Amino acid sequence: MGILTGLAIAAGAGGAVVAAPVVLGAIGFTSLGIAAGSYGAAMMSSAAIANGGGVAAGSAVAILQSAGMAGLSSAATAAVAGAGGTVGGLLAILI
Repeated sequence: MGILTGLAIAAGAGGAVVAAPVVLGAIGFTSLGIAAGSYGAAMMSSAAIANGGGVAAGSAVAILQSAGMAGLSSAATAAVAGAGGTVGGLLAILI
């Protein structure tokens, strides 16, 4: 592994961890709840219709809302960093 590949992995991991809360907020999963008219609101509506009026605990909507309100857990931060590092490494190989 070359120095540039290592830098790409580090940049991907760090960038993903920094970007995750921004992206969650941008799609409507905010610290104040799901923003009206957002992509998150549409997801919540679809999930509620599919589940007979409520959003199931542990569903994608519930997990994203939890992350939007409370931030990412240590495990989620590690997973996001791992995914970002993988993408960074793959891009370094392709370039």
